[in-house]
Amino acid sequence: MTDFSDGAPCWADAMFKDVEGAKSFYADVLGWTFGEAATEFGNYTQAYSDGKAVAAVVPPMPGGEDMPSAWCLYLASSDVAATAEKVKAAGGKLLMEPMQVGTFGSMLLAQEPSGAIFGVWQPGEHKGFEKMGENGSYAWAEVFTRDPAKADAFFTKVFPYQAQKMEPGDDPEMAGMDFTVFSLGKEPNPVLGRMKMGEEFPAEVPSYIQVYFTVPDCDAAVEKAKALGGQLHFGPMDSPFGRFAALTDQQGAAFAVIDMSTTVGEMPQMSDA
Repeated sequence: MTDFSDGAPCWADAMFKDVEGAKSFYADVLGWTFGEAATEFGNYTQAYSDGKAVAAVVPPMPGGEDMPSAWCLYLASSDVAATAEKVKAAGGKLLMEPMQVGTFGSMLLAQEPSGAIFGVWQPGEHKGFEKMGENGSYAWAEVFTRDPAKADAFFTKVFPYQAQKMEPGDDPEMAGMDFTVFSLGKEPNPVLGRMKMGEEFPAEVPSYIQVYFTVPDCDAAVEKAKALGGQLHFGPMDSPFGRFAALTDQQGAAFAVIDMSTTVGEMPQMSDA
């Protein structure tokens, strides 16, 4: 998996005060192994599943010790400087201007107008995920926002997304759900979801991007996470996409697990947003 279209999720990393604790947690919950810390790049440490790069963990940057632990999703760009201009023009904010990361590639960090933070990655030697949609690797991501109109307008201006709305149909579980899917390509390939945050989210929880990792058994992954000090926030729940649950790890970083082999129900209908 080395070729990512502009706007496609291509990498995920997370900052932790206790990197060793994070490595131990995700090794147990997702089966990851870890490479050597790259001291010249702030002790950036890659995670592997079956020997393939799937994510990374890193300690806080100097001055960033008070930042909460969080997963950051990176969207691919063939020109990170041009994407930076699009972010600003669409009402977003640059948290980190485009910067070169050795020979690995170039990146920026941005915040969309409703508050969710994400990264942009222009690959050099580091292409991104070497495995996706298989156990232990990235599966999917969703922008959770209280202002869907702002988020939708932003993402479709910055990236070549086609937006489609999920129709609730007759499923009572989906009644009142405001969910949009962003797709890429002529035969639309869904790459990112957008969910409106409801009253079940405490007011202090800001907009964020939820990263889903694939597991062979959702319930077993949840039990492992809880045993290691993680918290279950939603699920496990069956869906047409798989059985999934939303968690935070023992340092407070939100993530989700999904068993895509266990599906229940009909796929929902989509309509142009």
